[in-house]
Formats: sequence, C-alpha cells, structure tokens
Amino acid sequence: MFSARRRALERLSKERMLYPRRQGGEFQACLIYPNVYRLGMANLGFQAIYKIFGDASRIAVDRAFLPDHDERPAIRAGREPLLSLERGLSLTAFDLLAFSVAFETDYLNVLAMLELAGIPARREQRAGGNYPLIIAGGSAIFLNPEPIADFIDLFLIGEGEEMVPEFLTRYFEARGRNLEPRTLLRELARVEGAYLPNDFAPLYDESGGLRGLNYSGPGSPRVRRRLVSELDRFMTSSLILTDESVFGDMYLVEASRGCQWGCRFCAAGFMYRPIRYRSPDKLLEQARQGLTERAIVGLVGAEMASVPGVAKIAGAVADYGARLSPSSLKADCISTELAQALVRGGTQSVTVAPEAGSERMRKVINKNLNEAEILRAAQMLTANGVESLKLYFMVGLPEERDEDVLEIARLTGKIFDCVSSPPHKLGRLTVSLNPFVPKPWTPFQWDAMEDSRSLKRKITRLRSELAAMKRVEMDAESPREAYFQTLLSRGDRRVGGILERLAVSHCEEPGEIWQELRAIKYEALADGARELPDPDLYVRRRYGYEEILPWDFIDHQVHKWFLLSERKKAHHEHQTKPCNVLRCTVCGAC
Repeated sequence: MFSARRRALERLSKERMLYPRRQGGEFQACLIYPNVYRLGMANLGFQAIYKIFGDASRIAVDRAFLPDHDERPAIRAGREPLLSLERGLSLTAFDLLAFSVAFETDYLNVLAMLELAGIPARREQRAGGNYPLIIAGGSAIFLNPEPIADFIDLFLIGEGEEMVPEFLTRYFEARGRNLEPRTLLRELARVEGAYLPNDFAPLYDESGGLRGLNYSGPGSPRVRRRLVSELDRFMTSSLILTDESVFGDMYLVEASRGCQWGCRFCAAGFMYRPIRYRSPDKLLEQARQGLTERAIVGLVGAEMASVPGVAKIAGAVADYGARLSPSSLKADCISTELAQALVRGGTQSVTVAPEAGSERMRKVINKNLNEAEILRAAQMLTANGVESLKLYFMVGLPEERDEDVLEIARLTGKIFDCVSSPPHKLGRLTVSLNPFVPKPWTPFQWDAMEDSRSLKRKITRLRSELAAMKRVEMDAESPREAYFQTLLSRGDRRVGGILERLAVSHCEEPGEIWQELRAIKYEALADGARELPDPDLYVRRRYGYEEILPWDFIDHQVHKWFLLSERKKAHHEHQTKPCNVLRCTVCGAC
C-alpha cells in the first residue's frame, strides 16, 4: 500500500464526524483545500461547503489536500499518485473539482495540485479533453480571482450557504440535458455570483495598466458577490474534529461576519459588509454542543469583544468548566465581566491588536482606539489573571513615518510597565509584527507595498528597541512573504504566467519563491525579454485613482467613491465612526 494512502486512512480513522454522512451519488465531486490537511481541517468554510456537497442527494463527495512535504517527491516522480482522502480516487476520476481558497498565497498550490494530478493547468489546454469541470470559491476569490482566472472554468464569488446549493441544482439539471461543455458552463454561469472568466478578456495599455475589458457574455459584465443576510439560518461550526488540525483541541464556532470598525487596511471589514452577528442564544447553543466534544470553544470572527452577549457566553462556558478562546479583542470593547469570565474559564493568553504604535497612525488607519484605552485593557486583563498578552502591529502602512514605528516600542514599553507589578500577573508580552499588504476592496487598495529594504530596516530597528525589554518577545513576518502576498492580492491575469513559472520550478518555500521572482523581474527588465510582467508592477506601483483595477468587475455593493473618500480621510488623519447598519447607507452595503 502506498505510504500516502496509509496516512490518509489513518487520518480518516482519527476523525470524528458530528453529522451523518450520506453515501453514494451518480456524480462524483472532490472538494479541494489547496494546502495541507492540518490547515484545511481548521477552516470552517471548507467544512461547511463539504457538508453542503455531501447533503446533495445526487453527488458523492470526497476531499483532497495538498500533499505533505514528504509525500510530494514520490508523487512527482510517479511512484505514488495524488488521491482523494475518502476513497483514494485519482482527481481525474471526478466529474467536478471544487477548490476552496482561503488565502491568496494558496493560488500557487492550486497549480501545484493540478500538476500533481496530471491535469493541464490552463483552461484552453483542457478543452476537448476528458477532464473534470474545475470551479473555485472561498474568501480569497471574493477579493481578486484574476491571478488564477486562466486556470479555472468557473468561480463562485461570495458566501456559499445559499449559492452552492443553487449551483448544484443547476449542475444536476444541466448534466441531465447532456449539454456540451461550453453550453454547460453558460448554464452554470446563470447562478448569481458565478463568474465565467472565459467571457472576460482584459485589455492592457502600454504602461502595463488595465484599460478595459472585452465582455462576450450575456447581460452586464458585473458579478454580484453573494451574501447571507441572516447568519442564524446557518450554523457554521466544527463538523469534523481531528486532533491533527491546527485547532485540534478546539470546537470552533463562527460568531460574526464582517466588522463594524472600518479599519482601512482590513479586507474582512469591507468584503463582508454589512456586519452580521449570530444571536447570543444561538452562539450559546452551539458552544454547549461543542463542549460535549472539546474543553475549548474557539470563537471565530474579525473582532470578538464587540459580539453581543460575548461576556455571558464566556461566563456560561466557564460554568461548564471549559474555556472560551476568542480571536482578537478590540481593546476599548473589553469589559471587566468579559475579562473575568475568560480567566475563570482558564484563559491565560489574550490577543489585542493596536495595529499602530502612534495615535496619529491609528487615526490614519481608522482604528478608533487611543492609548489610554489600550493601557486600560491591558491592566484589566492582567489584573484579572491573564498571564500573557499578544500585541498585533503593522509596519509599512500608508502615511507612516519612522517615528511612528518607534512608537510601537514606546507603547509596548508603557504596556509592560503598567502590567508587570502586582496585582498584575503578566508573564510574557509578545509583539507580532506584519508588513502592510494592500488588499482589494479596502481604502488602501491603491497603495503600494513599501520597499523590502526599507521594511527590513524598520523591523531591525524595532527589534533592537524591544530587545532591551525583559520578557518581551517579537515575531515578524518576512517582507519577502508579504511581497508574494501583495503580488497575488493586487495582480491581474498576467500574474498567472508568473504562478506557472513558480509551479514548474517547484518553488514552495519563501526563499525559493523570492529567488524565482527576482529572476523574473530581471528578465522583464532585460531588452526583448517581456514574456512575463515585472512583479513590481503590482507590488511597488501605486494604482491611480482613475485607473481600472483588476477586481473592479466584482460588485461588492461598496461604492468605489466611498473607498476613495476613506483613503483621502487617511491622508488627513480623519477617522470615520463605526458602522451603524440601522441608520447609515453611505457605503452602499446596507
């Protein structure tokens, strides 16, 4: 038996499914997470879509993941095949392959998995062949699918709880009519939120910018992003438990989608507008269900301190002798009741995200948070028994000055000083630093990423400042990794050629990717070598306000002029009040 298949069977034997799985179906589908198993099984969206596919009476669905590092050499050498998890089928045996893509950097893994499966990556290379239909969705696709638009037959853009069942119903009907491939795709594209990339032909100007689209499909060349208006209709929580998941000790519950605060760098705060919360009763019901399986309930969402009823939920979980583990908490929303309930449940570490060290920069990014509120939250948490704090900051933000970066160290020092003596019990303070990556559908979508050398200089200076503080640790993401993420975040279809080059060269590690990108850049700058675009075109270039952006064809129901007005407010250090979904209609989402 192949070693990879043996590992798959071991994983299946250790999974606990929390719902009855239906067997059989006339159509074969494989839901693919283009990263390794332990990451894919920590993704609630992936699990939710897997159940939706599994509940469809006419389909039999398997899962597939990017093989672990030690499995890939044997698969590439042809000694072992890339197989689905459940039934050990080749990916070419399926009628439908559905990629669930949560992060832009997994775009490269989409191509790698097609290569490992023996499926041509480009859509035109598959034309006329007996290959599966390839679709893709997920949060990365919401923002900008263009870097992989030449490799996917059809995208589903938006939240899937309503859209995916509609797609499957139309798929069954169309297959029953024995439609030829082009007509089948045209029929499937009638689902609202479906994007048929073959109907869109980008046009570029001499400077490399996008000057327009040739649209050959019916109706309007706009794709309306799908959104679920009432989250309580769908319970998004852990459906399959496995210790191997990165959150293997937790039962995960999604508390909200979107965010009311409008931080200008945050894609989740704009792409999921308007903010929607699950009701406290529903969250508590899901938490209680989860506590029959796990001793920790992980609360998932963009910001958890402002979730209605979160302190009572934390208290109820603690009453069960268990722990609520929320994602990042906004400092000024943390109440004494919440802090006490978290500690009573056993929480020892809490994450707070000031994002910027200076008051000025927090106004630029619209954080709506001042230093006094940050210090008060740190004191409250540690006075009630929290032993470790993690602080998220960014470097290289638009409008940033060197003194703003040094303010990160100063603020960290003030936090440490005010929580390192009794009655506070702080044991460790961790600073997590990430280079700013401009994201589509945010007010900073026009901005370029800062030069890597400048970022390294800032990170080195900050590390030196923090090194003098005992019990303060610093983790920093590499500017090289942020460069690659920015390339895929802001790229158009021509970036697909760069991805092909990386995939063919089997670039998997950040260092390998960086070396190949540098080679592509040098080739693009050489005389007569224009096969691939210079990656700096997407990473280092500030997009013009009047420019057509690669993702403009998606209708997120957020006005582009609103995003631009927020960008101009950032320049003048003006803040915008949090979203009021009951009274405000300015941005267009409500």
